[in-house]
Amino acid sequence: MTYDLVLTNGRVLDPSQGLDRVVDIAFSGRHVAAIGENLAPSAKSVRDVSGKIVTPGLIDLHTHVYWGGTSLGVDPEDYARQTAVTTCVDTGSAGPGNFPGFRKHVIEPCGIRILVYLHVSFAGIYAFSPRIMIGEGHDQRLLAARDAAEVADANRDVIIGIKVRIGRNASGPAGIAPLDVALDVGEATGLPVMVHIDEPPPSYGEVIDRLRPGDVLTHAFRGFPNAPVLADGTIRPQVIAARERGVLFDIGHGMGSFSWKSARAMLAKGFAPDTISSDVHAMSIHGPAFDQVTTLSKFLALGMPLGDVIAASTVKAAEALQRPELGTLKVGAVGDASVLSLRDGAFPLEDSQGEVVTAPQRIVAEGMVVGGAWWHSAQD
Repeated sequence: MTYDLVLTNGRVLDPSQGLDRVVDIAFSGRHVAAIGENLAPSAKSVRDVSGKIVTPGLIDLHTHVYWGGTSLGVDPEDYARQTAVTTCVDTGSAGPGNFPGFRKHVIEPCGIRILVYLHVSFAGIYAFSPRIMIGEGHDQRLLAARDAAEVADANRDVIIGIKVRIGRNASGPAGIAPLDVALDVGEATGLPVMVHIDEPPPSYGEVIDRLRPGDVLTHAFRGFPNAPVLADGTIRPQVIAARERGVLFDIGHGMGSFSWKSARAMLAKGFAPDTISSDVHAMSIHGPAFDQVTTLSKFLALGMPLGDVIAASTVKAAEALQRPELGTLKVGAVGDASVLSLRDGAFPLEDSQGEVVTAPQRIVAEGMVVGGAWWHSAQD
């Protein structure tokens, strides 16, 4: 058999298969074609990735990539080159009122995959910048349950869930009411809901008490106030109960939503995140989040094994999306792969509250395969 592309001599790390060894991986017709020894002689194109790590295509479960359509959007292709993410999941940049433009002008022409949590607010996150910051949930007249359900049903190929933002900043006087509307849309469409939480009110516990199996709480390891842990490091009982019933906990680092203190306390109690995401947007891409590989590196610094870190951005993210064809390098799966390196040194990594941890290792993006073909790396 002749393959379109073979990555040779790389350390293939695929948690979905329990695979971690130096082996070749071949792609044909936009899919993974083979994993084995000495595949390069049968390939039209060969890339030697000696000393590099090859993983399933990284999935960033929380991004904002409606570039040009919202003030917080970043260019998805530029971002992909920077961080070797093959699937960006946009979380609420667009609502039902402006989703068609997002689809036509960004999603469809983009060289990487973009999936969407559609905002329940009509125009999504429409006023998010250094100068203007208006929580879209403050005005309940913008909550568009019928429109959101209709748009989601008409775009099932790319819309995988419903987004809502809750907290003093995002929903203000509306409190927790927008969450109830989003959950209603989720019930009507059969889609999961991703919930942003910022400062109280409402409280962390009030929010997660309402979430259903498969729903995602993002910013789950934020700092005080509305942290997942109490002052003594005890995990809030509502957090434990939510995980037991199947609620998923996502990092969503962003500008203000990741705390070293909270993360240390959670991991010390054996509570790892289900998924790790960057929450990259126009105000976090220059720090402290930067990108997905920087966010992943922070969990490596916290002592999570590399395989678990990669799983939280591949197979576990795919499970949250209910897209089993992603997040794996199994033969026949979508031909997406990320090429990474693990560098030694002294790397200062900052959380959202200003604490800096110097890490002895960090993950670096080296390139990627999208749809079975080598896609642009930062150096190409």
